Amino acid sequence: MARLFEQIDSQPSEIGEITLRRRRIPALGERDIYEVKLGEEFLMSSMFVDAEVALSDLGLNQTEGDNLSVVVGGLGLGYTAVAALKHQRVEELLIVEYLEPVIRWHQQESVPLGKDINADARSRYIHGSFFDLAIAEPETGGFDPQIPGKEFDAILLDIDHSPRALLHDSNASFYTTENISRMARQLKPRGIFAMWSNEGEDSVFMEVLREVFTEVACHVVSFYNPFQNRESFNTVYVARKPG
Repeated sequence: MARLFEQIDSQPSEIGEITLRRRRIPALGERDIYEVKLGEEFLMSSMFVDAEVALSDLGLNQTEGDNLSVVVGGLGLGYTAVAALKHQRVEELLIVEYLEPVIRWHQQESVPLGKDINADARSRYIHGSFFDLAIAEPETGGFDPQIPGKEFDAILLDIDHSPRALLHDSNASFYTTENISRMARQLKPRGIFAMWSNEGEDSVFMEVLREVFTEVACHVVSFYNPFQNRESFNTVYVARKPG
C-alpha cells in the first residue's frame, strides 16, 4: 500500500527552500498528488492543472504556420511543457527555469512528466531567469543561449501567481510596457505571448498588453475544486505581436 505522504526532496534555492512532496487523499482514490512548496508557500499541485494545459493550447492554437519554436517560462510540474509537445506543429521547445532543483527533478524523473519531456528530442531545459533573458539585448542574449537574438513563434509564461501576486518583488518590473516590449522583440511578427494567472482579469495589465500587442484576450479556465466542492478558475492571457 502506497504511503499517504512522502517528502521527495527539499533543497535550498536562490529564493528559498524548494520542496517536492507526494501525497494521497483517500477520498479522491488511488491518485498520487505532487506538490511543490517554496518556503511555506504552495507553488503548485498536480490536483489543479487545467489552466496550465490551457496555457499551451490557447496560446499555440493562435500560432500560424508549422515548425514552431516555442518558449515555456516556468517548468513547474511540467504540465504546460508536455501540453505544448502534444502539438505536432511544435519543432522546438525551450523550457526556461530559474530553480535548478526543479530541472533536476525532471531530469531524474522524480516527477511523473519528467519522463515525457526527457523522451522528446524537441525539448531542451534552459537554466536561467526568464525575466532576465526576456529583456536581454538581442545582439548578445535571449532565451536561446546557442543563438543570441533568436525569434520564437510563441512565448508561454507561468511563473508568478499573477501580475500583482509575485514570487519575488523584483519580478514586478517585467509587467510594464517597457519590459513587455523588450520581450516581444524575441517574438516573430504575429507571434503569440500567452500567460497564466491565478486571478481574474487585471485591467491594468490588459492595457499594458494592448500597448504592445494586438488581439489581446483574457480567457477564464474553470475547473472543479473538490476541496471546496465548487468551481474554481484561473485565467490565461493571449496576445499577438503585430506583423
